Amino acid sequence: MRIFISLLILLAAAIGVAVGARFNHGNVVLFYAPYRVDLSLNLFLVLLVLLFVLMYVILNTIRDAQRMPQRVAAYRNAKREREGNRAMRDALKALFEGRFGHAEKAATRAADSPDNAGLSALIAARAAHRLGQPDRRDGWLTRVGEESALKTARLMTTIELLTDERQPEAALEAVNELQGSGTRHIHALRLALKANQRAENWPEVLRLVRLLDKRNAIHPALSRKLRELAYRDLLSDRAHDAESIRRVWSTIPAEDRVQPFVAVLAAGAFNSRGLHDEARNVIEKALAIEWDERLVRVYGDSSAPEGSPALLAQIERCEEWLAKRPTDAELELTLGTFCLKQKLWGKAQRHLEQALSDATDAETVRQAHLKLAQLHEALNQPEQAALHYRQCALATML
Repeated sequence: MRIFISLLILLAAAIGVAVGARFNHGNVVLFYAPYRVDLSLNLFLVLLVLLFVLMYVILNTIRDAQRMPQRVAAYRNAKREREGNRAMRDALKALFEGRFGHAEKAATRAADSPDNAGLSALIAARAAHRLGQPDRRDGWLTRVGEESALKTARLMTTIELLTDERQPEAALEAVNELQGSGTRHIHALRLALKANQRAENWPEVLRLVRLLDKRNAIHPALSRKLRELAYRDLLSDRAHDAESIRRVWSTIPAEDRVQPFVAVLAAGAFNSRGLHDEARNVIEKALAIEWDERLVRVYGDSSAPEGSPALLAQIERCEEWLAKRPTDAELELTLGTFCLKQKLWGKAQRHLEQALSDATDAETVRQAHLKLAQLHEALNQPEQAALHYRQCALATML
């Protein structure tokens, strides 16, 4: 429709010009002594239009000739950018396909484009790392530079690759630099957690695990495992004396103190340093939250001195627990051990024999036979003591 209207306008203009020229009888006289040129007005107007078109073409040609170097440069830049983008796509495709050699070569080509230099260097660094070329990897990371737009990407890549190569100290330097820049997103915390785990920096591991737990960014099983590793290292350190182990325990959050694996470790640490009162307190609080045989076993190791009110309180507490769990062999063994220490021979024998009857694992059987042997020795019954010693030895060999 637009073309049709344009043709109508053009035809109307042509008709108008033709009609106007037909009735135009004017002349144009040009004098240039000694010459004289007579032209009709119509021809003069046509020549004037042709002269305008010719001047326009000449001036436009001159302008295009002046712009030619810039246009050639722009064409070359556009071509280089197209080739760089194509190489970048090839590098990414090869990296995801696992063709790391091809990915590094394509990233090298892509780096010729200034806009792609930083990202292509990161791709090449990952490819070189997968190829087992740490020198080339570090060289590529250096080429990324300190530009703010890619600083976080460079640090994140550095942490991930160094952690994967088991260089936790170098990775932690990048972690500190990343945290100094204010970056706190989830993946950065995960990488920092992995680096600190490799470096066995357990206090920081615990802090990061708690942060990730609050954001539901870590699997509960992994969180539990990392906490267990961290607390095992902190609470099993032989360099701690009684006061230092108390200080370590005071830094542990209340919700973690009642976890069975933490309470077992803490009670063992307290018992090994003669702090049996603290050990009993830890175990009793943990058992009030969740019943665990490991806690009961450690509770037996934290018995109070013979004849003390604390030992009688332990016996009473175990009897309360036993009323709720009458077939718990570990609890029967613990109660029998306390009664044996308190020289309550009849109760001790009854609970130890019940533990032997209910036991399902070899260690409980061995301990029950051992305690019964000690009981019969105390009662001057050598034959029965010898029988239980033999049964204890057999249970040890199983």
